[in-house]
Amino acid sequence: MPQATYYEPAGVPLASLQCVTLTVAELEAIRLADVEGLYQEQAAQKMNVSRQTFGRILESAHRKVAEALVNAKALSIEGGNFELLPQAVPGRARRRFRRGRSGRSGPGQLPP
Repeated sequence: MPQATYYEPAGVPLASLQCVTLTVAELEAIRLADVEGLYQEQAAQKMNVSRQTFGRILESAHRKVAEALVNAKALSIEGGNFELLPQAVPGRARRRFRRGRSGRSGPGQLPP
C-alpha cells in the first residue's frame, strides 16, 4: 500500500480544488514501469495480468497523473480491484495484483 494517499498542489484554495483518483493498481503499474524500469511483460507478470491489461492500466495511470499535474488538481490514491499476496522473499513483503476478485462492492472498488 502507498505511504501517502493524497497529494495536492500548493497555493490552490481547497474550495476550488478538483481531485483525480488513481487506483492502487495504477500506482503499482507506475512503480513497476517507471520506478523499477521493468518492461511491460515483466511488470504484467508481477501484477498477474496480461501484458495488454498492464498496458491499459499504465496508460490510464499516466493520463490521470498528467491531468492532475497540468490542471493543478489533487491526486487521491484509493481503491481498485486488487489483492495483496505475500511472497517468499526474506525480510521483505512483495505485492502482486490479481484481477476479478469476487466480493468487491462494484467494479474496481473496495468496500468503504
